[in-house]
Parts: sequence; structure tokens; C-alpha cells
Amino acid sequence: MNIESLNPNLKGYRFILASGSPRRKALLEQLGLPFTVKVRPVEETFPEGLTPGETAIFLAEKKAGAFPAKDIPEKTIVITSDTVVALHEQVLGKPADQEEATQMLRHLSGRAHEVITGVYLKSKTKKAHFGISTKVHFKTLSEAEIAYYIQHYSPMDKAGAYGIQEWIGLAAIERIEGSYFNVVGLPVHALYERLLNW
Repeated sequence: MNIESLNPNLKGYRFILASGSPRRKALLEQLGLPFTVKVRPVEETFPEGLTPGETAIFLAEKKAGAFPAKDIPEKTIVITSDTVVALHEQVLGKPADQEEATQMLRHLSGRAHEVITGVYLKSKTKKAHFGISTKVHFKTLSEAEIAYYIQHYSPMDKAGAYGIQEWIGLAAIERIEGSYFNVVGLPVHALYERLLNW
């Protein structure tokens, strides 16, 4: 896809994905955007009292702050994002170890939770942000299923200790309400619409 053929205002634009996530990289590649990956680490901390949706936006904006407008080339848009998992308004981040991953999956077992991704777009002269939420329904997981997933897959780099695109998504997620790709880590449908209206 040539994005400028869909929005002439984006003629000649390039994009920077400010994320090391291989899942977000794969989704942008499938969307057809011309982009490079540049990661500038920030401390993923946030103030108390924010809702999960506000937290996702706050962290996406914090990541965008690592790219001052003066450092962004002309006709370039930086894309940052952050995905949080929320159970009863409690944010579940990335687990620190296998024990914490086990506890998170026990909490999610047999319940519905929200996955919220905040996205921040920033160019030299313009910025915009949005958040997308998806409701995910888990079946009741056995201890053996939780242990199997943690031992054979990669829960440590994922909010809520799971990836919907992995085994657990096939075996344990009964249904979702909203965007599947949002749960993967980037709501590409909403990103595409924002770029069409940039």
C-alpha cells in the first residue's frame, strides 16, 4: 500500500516506530507503512490515580517525549504506543518473574478484563493521541495450563503475562469484544484512520 495515494497530505512522509516490539513491527509492515524502528528507552512509571485508559495514553506520550520536535525530520511521524491490561481497574504490567506471571494468569482465569492501547503520533509540527479498548474473556485455567504456557512461551515481555497470538489465545480465550490487533499491541485500524485524517 502507498499511504500517500490514500491521503495526498502524507506524500513523501516516513514513519518512525518507537517500539522494540516485534508484534508492532509486524503489524506496521502488514499495514504497508514505510518505517524504521528507533527505540529511546524511558522509565515506564506513571502517577497514581490514573484510570487504565489514562495510563496507556500517559505512557505512550512519555515515550513520544523522548523524541523532541526539533529532532524529528521534516515529513516524519513518530509512532509510540503502550498497552495495559486492566482487571477491575487494576493495571497489570509485565511480570517480573515466573511467580508473578503465574499470579497474573490466576487472576485473569475465568474472568473478563480490558486491554487498552494508547497511541501517540508526533511530527515536527503536529501531535495527536488516542486510546482503544478491547474486552477479553478468559476461560477458567487449570494450574497445569498456566504452568505449560509459562514454561513454553514468553509471558515476561507482555502486559498481563500473556500474548493473544500465542497458545493461550488459542486454548483459553473464549471471546473478545473489540479489536484483536489491539490486544496484540497496536490497534492498526484506528492508526490507519488517524493517518488518513492527518
